[in-house]
Amino acid sequence: MLKTDISMGLARVTEAAALNSAKLMGRGDKMAADQAAVDGMHQAFSMMPIKGKVVIGEGELDKAPMLYIGEELGVKGEDMPEMDIAVDPLDGTELIAKGIPNAIAVVAMGPKESLFHAPDMYMKKIAVGSGAKGAIDINKTPKENILNVAKALNKDVSELTVIVQERERHDYIVDAAIEAGARVKLFDEGDVAAILACGFEDTGVDLMIGTGGAPEGVIAAAAIKCMGGEMQAQLVPHNEEEKARCKKMGIDDVHKVLYIDDLVKSDDVYFAATAATNCDLLKGVVYHKNDKATTNTLIMRSKTGTVRFIEALHNLNTSNLITK
Repeated sequence: MLKTDISMGLARVTEAAALNSAKLMGRGDKMAADQAAVDGMHQAFSMMPIKGKVVIGEGELDKAPMLYIGEELGVKGEDMPEMDIAVDPLDGTELIAKGIPNAIAVVAMGPKESLFHAPDMYMKKIAVGSGAKGAIDINKTPKENILNVAKALNKDVSELTVIVQERERHDYIVDAAIEAGARVKLFDEGDVAAILACGFEDTGVDLMIGTGGAPEGVIAAAAIKCMGGEMQAQLVPHNEEEKARCKKMGIDDVHKVLYIDDLVKSDDVYFAATAATNCDLLKGVVYHKNDKATTNTLIMRSKTGTVRFIEALHNLNTSNLITK
C-alpha cells in the first residue's frame, strides 16, 4: 500500500466533511451542520486502506452514533496498517451556523497507540511554528513567552502577533500582550485553525496561547509536529468527575505538562484539513453552477515533512461521498 493512498484518502475525508457542512452555512443550525460533516467523513473513511480506530471523536457510543470513540474505520483488511484516528468533522460549528470564518474539518492519524487519548475537558495550550521552537514554556507568564518568541523570530515585539480566543478567561493574556507591546488577533471558535496558522509565516500569526478543548489540542499537536513547530499543553480538570475520567483513561498526573511527543508519540503522523469557511490558511468551500464545488485542503506528513495544498473541483453529481 502506498503512503500516498493514505494522504489522498485523508484529503477526501476532510473534503467530504467540509462540502457537506458548508451547504448549511449561515442557516443557524450548528447541530445539522455538524451531523452533515460527520456523515460525509464517515462515508469517506469507509474507503480508506487502513484498519483504524477512533481515539478522539464525537463522543462515546451512546452519544455519537458515528465517529464515536472506539469505532473501527477503514477497509480493515488483514494487511492494512492499524491506525489511531482523531477527528473533528467540524471545528467551529457555531461559525458555520453564522457563516463566519474559521470553520474547518480536520483529521489527525498515526500508528496504533501514537495519539494521546485526551478526555473531553479543557486544556491549556501554547504553540509556535518551527522558527520559535524551543522558545516557549507553558510554566512562564504570557509576557515572558511573547518576549522570548519575538527574540527567537528576530522580530521587534511590536511586530509579533499573538492569536487568542476571545473569552473572559483569556483577558489576562490579552492584557499581557498589550503590556509587552505585541499585536493581538482574537478569534471566536476554532482552536485547530488558530494553532495551524502559527506554523505558516505568511499568515502573520506567530504564537497561540489559551485554554480550549483537549481533543482539539491533540489534533492541533499533530499538525504542529508535521510542521516542525512546538506545542505544550496541560489538562485543566474542573471537578472530581473530570479528574476521575483522567484516571480511568490512564492519566495519573492530571497536572503534568504535556510536550509534543507526549501528545503525538510517533514521528510518522498525518494531518489533513479542509476549510468550510475562509480561515487564515485556507479558502472555504465555494459552490458553482452545474453542481460543481471547489475545496481547499492542507495535507501534511511528519515523517517526510511534506506539506501539500490541494485545490479541488468536485462534481457533486458523481461523488458518492457527498450528501445531495
